[in-house]
Amino acid sequence: MVRLRDLHEAEAKHMRARADAMQPVDPAPWITPKSLRECHVAIVSTAGLHRRSDAPFNPGAVDYRLLPGDVDFADVVVSHISTNFDRSAFQQDPNIWFPLDRLREMAAANEIGGVAKWHYSFMGAQPNHEALKLAGEEVGRLLAAEGVDIALMVPV
Repeated sequence: MVRLRDLHEAEAKHMRARADAMQPVDPAPWITPKSLRECHVAIVSTAGLHRRSDAPFNPGAVDYRLLPGDVDFADVVVSHISTNFDRSAFQQDPNIWFPLDRLREMAAANEIGGVAKWHYSFMGAQPNHEALKLAGEEVGRLLAAEGVDIALMVPV
């Protein structure tokens, strides 16, 4: 993990300001979840992933793309570019950013109840989380309507 003291002074100042601006999140009431063997699982990613036929993400985009549970990784591309990460790992194994094959294996082994029909990808590096509120609420409703019990959040 990079420490603030290891960053350039301007970047460290920027990161401190971002951290100071964060608002605390109130705790939610405790719930007793289902067993994993009963749960349907979906993936929500911030890697800017989409199918080749979908419009690519623009920088700062606050919308999302749907990825079907049976998507072929050969049809998945990345719009999210940043100097802060190396995309070659995704090219070698897309499951690093979007662990769909691992979920399929877990479902086949009866470790989870099933893999969701739909998964969701957002553009990462969002400085204004409030701008994502409407799309996030919509995705939450879609996940609930499909009967998804667990959304695996995969930040990139």
